[in-house]
Amino acid sequence: MTTSKRLSERKVAKFHKNITKRGSVPETSTKKGYDYPVGPILLGFFVFVVIGSSLFQIIRTASSGGMA
Repeated sequence: MTTSKRLSERKVAKFHKNITKRGSVPETSTKKGYDYPVGPILLGFFVFVVIGSSLFQIIRTASSGGMA
């Protein structure tokens, strides 16, 4: 048997093994809970900047009599 033939048979066997296992994922391998793409510190900083800048703009607009 040539090397490529053995390699292809091994790939086919692995593929068929994966096909028969579809849908039977154990419960422990699935993710539980929520995972944020950004950290809580970065999220807090972003919220602080957005809310702080909007409050600053409101105060600046109110102190100038509505004409910014």
